Amino acid sequence: MRHGRGVLLVAVLSMLVPVVVGCAGGADDDRVRGQWHGAIEVPGAPVVVAVDFTGHHSGVIDIPAEQVAGRALADVVAEPERVEFGVPDVPGDARFAGRLDESADAIVGDFRQSGHSFGLRLNRRPVGPPVRPQQPAPPYPYLSEDVSYPSGTITVAGTLTRPADTTGPLPTVVLVGGSGPQDRNEEIAGHQPFLLLADTLTRAGYAVLRTDDRGVGGTGGNLNQANYTDLAGDIEAGLRFLRERPELDPDRIGLLGHSEGGYLAPLVAARPENGIAFTVLMAGPAVPGTDIILAQGRRTFTEAGASPEQLDRHLAFLRDWTAALRAGQLTKAARLSETYNRTLPKELRTTSEELTGQNTPYMAALVSYDPAPALSALRMPALAFFGSKDVQVPAAQNEQPMRDLLGGDPEATVTVLEGLNHLMQPAGTGLPAEYESIETTIDPSALDTITGWLGARIPVD
Repeated sequence: MRHGRGVLLVAVLSMLVPVVVGCAGGADDDRVRGQWHGAIEVPGAPVVVAVDFTGHHSGVIDIPAEQVAGRALADVVAEPERVEFGVPDVPGDARFAGRLDESADAIVGDFRQSGHSFGLRLNRRPVGPPVRPQQPAPPYPYLSEDVSYPSGTITVAGTLTRPADTTGPLPTVVLVGGSGPQDRNEEIAGHQPFLLLADTLTRAGYAVLRTDDRGVGGTGGNLNQANYTDLAGDIEAGLRFLRERPELDPDRIGLLGHSEGGYLAPLVAARPENGIAFTVLMAGPAVPGTDIILAQGRRTFTEAGASPEQLDRHLAFLRDWTAALRAGQLTKAARLSETYNRTLPKELRTTSEELTGQNTPYMAALVSYDPAPALSALRMPALAFFGSKDVQVPAAQNEQPMRDLLGGDPEATVTVLEGLNHLMQPAGTGLPAEYESIETTIDPSALDTITGWLGARIPVD
């Protein structure tokens, strides 16, 4: 669904796991020592890395797309004619072997993982922050306020932005993020989609509320122990907070949900007592969570080159695992995943900690959710749009069901934006591994789709 949270053991065979390494100088030769920058040459989805060889047999690696910084390398050999290293705690025995090309002042070689080989060229320079030309930066031409409010026993923290030069009560957009622990900016792969959305919408004349998920930033609680009743309650607490603000119009508050937020936003909007004025669903699923998990599992194992027998075993496991979660049998789900994990080659097994994080009340809620009742109940302006290259919530799986479920809503619009991925970036393959390498955070066509649709239905006074 969102960024890797909705899949268990699906990615362990993926050849696109972003990992790289570096090298260091020999005992009497420091030509390899220092900082190097490059990208693993995964077709259509290069993975940027930086390696700092701190000694003749030591070094660390940064992988910005994975928010990895300063991870120690193993088995480092840093001689001009022999540069080697391994990346510990990564499935697939990730290793690099190459040499120093002095004529180009570059380290060249091959990075291997899980039987796959990718070229890697490291140039002598440190990695800088990823280029993000759309990243908003202060001073902002609007008001930005850190806010907090209660939701049951926890406190929710976030940011409220609103135009500074308006007199009448403002329409407001509440941003609802995707699966997994997300901060208020929905940060992923060096991008901050919700910061950009808030900036765009506020400049267009709307107030915008974006919040940290449970257990993230200033918000209390534990996301793994939350269910959809809890998460919907957090959104409803935000609605109560907004309706106490005199500068905001209590009758023109709407929800914009991304990915799993496209489950939660209609769930809240379908309740008449919440008084939601409009709903925008960006890459929101229109099929049950189990269907999303199975589709992702099939795609990932197929692309990883799994045999038909391996694929059949994996899908059988996913069916049994999701059935246990839907039944609330978390202990059984954990046992199934542990047993299945042991059948995989040692280098492809996931850790016990990762398995524990997938067998939780939160994951059970995601897997069990069927969006049909809430989507079918919407009777308000509703926009749902997908990216044609989205591989996490594919348009081919979700567009028609979304049209069917919103068919009773005379004010519903469903569309597919060509060439865009799950984050609404202009994409090559659409795979998550390329999110970081794409400079664009959200394609202007997607931003225009949202602001144009809102302006026609919820105009700013």
